[in-house]
Amino acid sequence: MIGAEAIVKCLEAEGVQYVFGYPGVAICPFYNSILDSDIRTILVRTEQNAAHSASGVARLTDKPGVCAVTSGPGATNIITGIATAYADSIPLVVITGQVNSELLGSDVFQEADITGAVESFVKYSYLVRNADDIPRIFKEAFYIANSGRKGPVLIDIPFDIQNAAVKKFEYPESVNLRTYKPTVKGNSAQIKKVIKELAKAKKPIICIGGGVQLGNAEEVVLDFAEKHGIPMVTTMMGIGTIPTNHPLHFGMVGNNGKPYANKAMNESDVLLMVGARVADRAVSQPDLLMKGKILIHIDVDPAEIGKNAVSSIPLVGDCKNIFEDLAKENLTMDCSDWVYTLNQYKKELKIVRHPNSEYVDPEHFITALTEKMDDDSVYVADVGQNQIFSCAYAQIKNGRFLTSGGMGTMGYSIPAALGAKLAKPERQVVAVCGDGSFQMSMMELATFRQHNIQAKIIVFNNSFLGMVREYQHYTYKDHYSVVNLDGSPNLEKLVSAYDFDYLRLDNNKDATKIINKFLKDKNNVLLEVMIDPMDLVK
Repeated sequence: MIGAEAIVKCLEAEGVQYVFGYPGVAICPFYNSILDSDIRTILVRTEQNAAHSASGVARLTDKPGVCAVTSGPGATNIITGIATAYADSIPLVVITGQVNSELLGSDVFQEADITGAVESFVKYSYLVRNADDIPRIFKEAFYIANSGRKGPVLIDIPFDIQNAAVKKFEYPESVNLRTYKPTVKGNSAQIKKVIKELAKAKKPIICIGGGVQLGNAEEVVLDFAEKHGIPMVTTMMGIGTIPTNHPLHFGMVGNNGKPYANKAMNESDVLLMVGARVADRAVSQPDLLMKGKILIHIDVDPAEIGKNAVSSIPLVGDCKNIFEDLAKENLTMDCSDWVYTLNQYKKELKIVRHPNSEYVDPEHFITALTEKMDDDSVYVADVGQNQIFSCAYAQIKNGRFLTSGGMGTMGYSIPAALGAKLAKPERQVVAVCGDGSFQMSMMELATFRQHNIQAKIIVFNNSFLGMVREYQHYTYKDHYSVVNLDGSPNLEKLVSAYDFDYLRLDNNKDATKIINKFLKDKNNVLLEVMIDPMDLVK
């Protein structure tokens, strides 16, 4: 057995079904060996999208997504995808080919110090020096990626190591890393402090972050909130953790969140921040927000607790374990008056839009679309105005809402939807993007076509980089710079080249008919939605 064959055996041992990537000579031994496996290889059209597609798989399977690219530009191209996964704590195992070991550091053709380049965007990275180390390294990589605070791990494998003989292949049954011991169970004394503060609380709020989904804690957190009647808000990455129309759900917080959600968090006396960073997009002024309240910060990553705001009760551990322990404690609460007040805020502070009737209103369209989508459907939002509209108006029932939150990477939705559809082919998956973000990943229409993966793509067309144009509207008083998308392709002609069906929606009155046609289409389909170029998310 050679190193490349050992890599494939490791992936099989981990139950990997898909590897997304783009071959080159430096990774060819691996791609040659994987032909003898049942693992399905998916050729993307640019390396960044290999990581995004692997992210889509990871987020729906709770297992690390896997991608493999070649050295040099292949490796550097995938960095944005790695950084995107790192910012949102998505587990990936990224395999990169590398030049021969004896040539490292000599600046030969397609050599790049990829382990050095990704240092700030990975949980850990390996440069394989000995083929006999491959089983141990892969076992560790999958464990590190999918434990504690999840994230990407990179394995850089020189060409000669892939071709070197492995003396004996034995895949480890367990991992024991002396310097890596994630805390899973919450401290019992801290848990009792949480219960004590909640018992005194008159205006408690649970703020749910993406860590709740990553930790498979949705059910236990919701059960706890329902049992005690505690209202909930979410960060962007927490959307979909609880049904949008749940009576205790009061929307997304942050700069682009619901005014009543922010007011609820501001006025709370006890704030449970669960699986969420106290980051600027959700909490712009943490010191001001935390004034006069008890902050209970629950997170599996101790580095996040106290980083941006001093927590009254820090509680490190896995969200699911902690809420299972909280549920065992004796707690009596009455939040009915507080919930009534929040419902009044919801009525008083509801944003009333005044859309241009000559175009499609994003609120009307997204609400109608998601109400008609399957209960367990997967909504994949891109970045830009389309993302903020989606966060505000998507009605997530028992499905999932995927987006790039921490890094805000345009071009994420189409390749992520591709991975999500492969991971869960029985579920309805819809990618929603703007005309700017669509053009960052439209080459992946070929990947859908080649691998016979059903694509449902919506493109909001306003002929601008809408979010930047909106910023320039407010900040530079309509002095627009480099945001006009004139020259964009005719989407009907473009998608016909990939054998996609094409639909177009020009106004609200045809929305129901077109949405029905879009969702029922069994072929690959793209729906172009014409929105007002001057529409604003605020």
